[in-house]
Amino acid sequence: MQSCEHVKQIQNVTPNTKGCEECLQMGDRWVHLRVCLICGHVGCCDSSKNKHATKHYHATGHPMVKSLEPGEVWGYCYADDIFYEEI
Repeated sequence: MQSCEHVKQIQNVTPNTKGCEECLQMGDRWVHLRVCLICGHVGCCDSSKNKHATKHYHATGHPMVKSLEPGEVWGYCYADDIFYEEI
């Protein structure tokens, strides 16, 4: 299994909101949610038209996210393009 050094950056975060932070501000919709494991930012996935989770990574360099969808326990590292089955 591949691994990356970025897992060392993971913090014990609480999601900042119950929806995509930017979409809530804009009054827009999202498909699925991701939470940044560095700062707790909640953004919409790449299947959403605004792709705020990926935009957050590019703006901050925070590489680690996990799904906020019920029943999903996977995570992802943007920097290394690696999915984790459980994070």
